[in-house]
This record gives sequence, structure tokens and C-alpha cells, in this order.
Amino acid sequence: MSAVKEIRIGLIMNGVTGRMGTNQHLLRSIVAIRADGGVPVGVDTVILPDPILVGRNAAKLEALSRQTGIAAWSTDLDNALGDQRYSLYFDAQTTQRRPADVLKAIAAGKDVYCEKPTALTTAEAHALAVAAEKAGVRNGVVQDKLWLPGFQKYRTVCQSGLLGRLLSVRGEFGYWVFEGHAVPPQRPSWNYRAEDGGGIIGDMFCHWRYVLDHVFGKVTEVFCEAATMIPERVDEEGKPYACTAEDAAYSLFRLEGGVIAQFYSSWAVRVRRDDLLSIQADGTSGSAVVTLRDCYVQPRAAAPRAVWNPDVEDPNDYRQGWTRVPTYTPPVNAFRAQWELFLRHLAVNDPFPWTLMEGAKGVQLAELGLRSAREHAWVQVPDLGA
Repeated sequence: MSAVKEIRIGLIMNGVTGRMGTNQHLLRSIVAIRADGGVPVGVDTVILPDPILVGRNAAKLEALSRQTGIAAWSTDLDNALGDQRYSLYFDAQTTQRRPADVLKAIAAGKDVYCEKPTALTTAEAHALAVAAEKAGVRNGVVQDKLWLPGFQKYRTVCQSGLLGRLLSVRGEFGYWVFEGHAVPPQRPSWNYRAEDGGGIIGDMFCHWRYVLDHVFGKVTEVFCEAATMIPERVDEEGKPYACTAEDAAYSLFRLEGGVIAQFYSSWAVRVRRDDLLSIQADGTSGSAVVTLRDCYVQPRAAAPRAVWNPDVEDPNDYRQGWTRVPTYTPPVNAFRAQWELFLRHLAVNDPFPWTLMEGAKGVQLAELGLRSAREHAWVQVPDLGA
């Protein structure tokens, strides 16, 4: 038997000391891929990412190096970008720091993969996409929810034709983020300061853009109302601070074909639904409910006949009559799944449509959502390009 061939890709991982960078991208994606021997290509070849950990905190980087067994780490990004052993740059920093360093990487001729939002403004995000295109570097942006088990199952449902013509979409996302007085908060304090790039619209509308565009239909218009429900929280040092960013958003999206999608996003809501994210799609022939891990369907023939009568007890149990879509293949971490696709894109030129331009579309929707909230009006979503 011939030896397995390795395609090594040198990878600069900037910002991996943060929660998302450490857990999802480093430990559950790159470290897991390396532990499994790489990403298979055919029968005798694997793609093996060879990372260097980069950040501003040497102590945290050294600790991550010990934990993961990845020897290379540095607090000098410029030096790492100048090292020809590394052809790929990944960015998981805070949004405010991302554009400048992504531009540095593009100027250094590195391929680029980064977290979202890619920038704070549409103009800046679009400029990143254009710069990468002009430089001829391959690029991608994290759009992880597309690879969640629930959405994978929903695709199977759509392919079966069970829903018929899509009529409407209703999504609810969120949970209670503790203020920090008695229970430690689950999110960083900058999320609630507009001056630091915080706000649930900037955070979540980037997700809703790619979920809607790629799963339900292209977004053409947006209407949004925003609110700051919790005016004061406690930061990482135990000090109270004023919340200047919205922590709840009520939005309507008009999709191509006339479908209306309504989404409620909140960090000030207590959960009484199937999951932190739940999306219901209703069609002429049936309905589906998508969560992070599951999908439930109800064909038209199984829908109960509901009659409004508040004077008698309703005989229908509306949670019955829904069928859970089976798990046909073992689920893979959604971040890792997209990492593997991007690595294959770099190594063997497999298609990868989730580019920096797609990331710019997410930033655009967030910016237009904020504009709609200010103007209390529907706002059209212009085409940014492919």
C-alpha cells in the first residue's frame, strides 16, 4: 500500500485566545482535524493544517500552545505574515480590529478566511472583498449555521418537496444574558456598547442574511425595530456600565417571490421553545420547524383542524402530529465542516461560494437594519454583487 501523501497548509490563526476562536475554530476544528490525521482527499491524500497561534496576550498563547501541542505562537502578526511557510490567514478578533489585519494579510499575498462580521460598515466589508478579488487571493467567511444538523435535515425536507411553495418564515433566537450582578454574564461586555461595535443587530443579522439567502430566499427588503431592554450591566472587572447598544431586534424581511420572514432576536428573553434558535417555515403542502440540531415536519394532511373558541378546552395537542426528521449521518461540528470545505478549496480547488463578498452582504443587512430602526421604515437591500 502506498504511503499517504500530505498537503500541508501553513495557517496563521489570529485572535484564537477569544471564546469563539479557542473553542470553535482552534479546539473543535483545527486541532480536531489534525488529531484525525487531516482532511481526506481521495484515497491516498490528506490536507493537514499547520498553524501558528497569533494574538496580543503572550501568556494566553503559551497556555494554548501547551494545551493543544501546537508549538508555534507569536504576538508579532507582521512577522507571521512575512513568513512564507504560512499561506493562509484566519481572523477571529473583535470586529473593530479585523479589517486592518485582513487587509495586511491580503497585501502579503495570503489567502484569507475570517469570522463575521467582517467589518462594522458595508463600505469597509465590501472593500475587503474587492481587495481580495483584485489581489487574486482565495477568501472565505464563516457562515457556520448552514452546517448545523437542523439545517442539514431541512435541506433534505426541501429536496423531498414536502413543503410545496414556501409561504412564510418565522424565526426566534435568543436567551437571557445575565447582567452580572449576581450571576456572571455569558457574553463579553463590548457586545452591549455601540462604541465598541456591539449590538444584537450587528451580531445576528450577519447570520440571518446567509441563512435567509442560502436556505429560504434572497433578501430584498428589511424592516426593523430595535430596543435596549437592559440599560446597565456589569463588565469583566465587576464594574457597572451603561448599555449603549440594542439587545433586542424585531425584524421583517421580504424575500424574492414575496415570502415574508419575521425574526425576533433578543439577549433579554427567557427560553420556552425547542432550542435557542427555532425557525418555522410554512408552505402550501406542509410545514417544518428547524432548530440547531433537529427538524420537525408536519405535512398538510396531518395538520389538525383548529377552530377558535375560547369558551371550550381545545381538543388539539399542537405538539403532536409533528415528525422528527431522522439523523442519516453523524453530525459534524458546523465550524469544522466549513473549515474542511475551505481547506479543500485551497488544496484541490473545490467550489467555495461563501466568500468575503457574502460576508459583506451580512454587514450590509445589519447596517440597513439599524437604518430601518432609526427611520421606522422599510429599506431596500441593494445588490452588492457576486
